[in-house]
Amino acid sequence: MKTIGLIDYYVSEWHANKYTSILDAACKAVGEEFKVAYAWGELDLSPLYNETTEQWCQSHGAERCSSIQELCEKSDYIMILAPSNPETHLGFAKEALKYGKPTFIDKTFAPDFATACEIYGIADMYGTKIFSSSALRYATELDGLCAERSIDVTGGGSNLPEYIIHQSEMLIKLAGCVPEKVSAARDGDNYVISVDFPGSLKGTMTYGPSLSYGISVDGGEHIAMKSSFFDALITDVLRFFLTEQPSFSRSETLAVAKLREDAIACVEAL
Repeated sequence: MKTIGLIDYYVSEWHANKYTSILDAACKAVGEEFKVAYAWGELDLSPLYNETTEQWCQSHGAERCSSIQELCEKSDYIMILAPSNPETHLGFAKEALKYGKPTFIDKTFAPDFATACEIYGIADMYGTKIFSSSALRYATELDGLCAERSIDVTGGGSNLPEYIIHQSEMLIKLAGCVPEKVSAARDGDNYVISVDFPGSLKGTMTYGPSLSYGISVDGGEHIAMKSSFFDALITDVLRFFLTEQPSFSRSETLAVAKLREDAIACVEAL
């Protein structure tokens, strides 16, 4: 049995619950047994569910650790979550990456591009393998798509800074390169972020609180993201733990971080 330790801002939150609930299926997919055996939260009481770390651990069969250091010493692999609080990731990474254990860092990887680069620098210093991704990268609807002229993605969520990561991830996955120019405009309750890539390829990210995630390429039909992308993400996390090889390059993760940062700056400037 291989053990995973969860580091979180507060452990009782949607991603921690979701990831543990689909772990068994992911284990079957990779042919190995993993268990979320340890957890630590900076805040003991979840502001979302009014549940303490100890209560969460009891209901999920995990051990509450008293410190990040204790968790990292006991775990085979590490997951840094705090999906709504990327500003905590650098501090958590500074402690966890010292142990050299493969580490997955949840979306949003970092609050800005400079911090994303700093986290990779820390990982390199200790020879620790890391990767990060939005689950939307793993939507099977993206498989086989190839864009020559345009990529248009849509999506929503409670706030743009937290949820634009999903569209950024999809766009960079398909474009495969760093944007040259980013701009934004408002369309009623929605924001339309225009992205120019090298050559003739252009992208748009349309964000609105009630919009669903979807994509169209080269002016084709709009495809809704309905596949089990969270399951696919966790399966790839386990594969990464076993192989210590991410399934895509850090350059894409850094391009996502830069696109997200530029998109937020353009929206805030409107």
